[in-house]
Amino acid sequence: MVRAGLLSLELRSNPRNISMIDGFVQKLVEEFKLSPNQYGNILISLTEAVNNAIIHGNSKDESKKVQIQLRRLKNKLAISVSDQGRGFDPNNVSDPCCAENIEECGGRGVLIMRELSDNMSYSNNGRTVEMQFKIR
Repeated sequence: MVRAGLLSLELRSNPRNISMIDGFVQKLVEEFKLSPNQYGNILISLTEAVNNAIIHGNSKDESKKVQIQLRRLKNKLAISVSDQGRGFDPNNVSDPCCAENIEECGGRGVLIMRELSDNMSYSNNGRTVEMQFKIR
């Protein structure tokens, strides 16, 4: 759905719905003439954020939704992903690169999102993540 420069998508919290992310990102590629590299960075980051929202935020509860919103900011795209879960403290995510965490599950998706986006922040008690991507 496109409204006044805002593109949004709402998904029920079922992991199968993650497949809808590709079509959403394809619309961004067409609208903003994104490069293949930008496409890949956004697709991977957004897929990880939605996966986290569905599985960790909403505990796969299909009565809860994940909201994706895109805003254009001068030379950036700001993409936010919000869930209806209890939230979390993003400062408590283990660093998967530390020796003691190498074999542990968790934290890798946040690291990937941080590395592939140009800026990332959390709000709403950890229920919303916003990733920004520079566009050329």
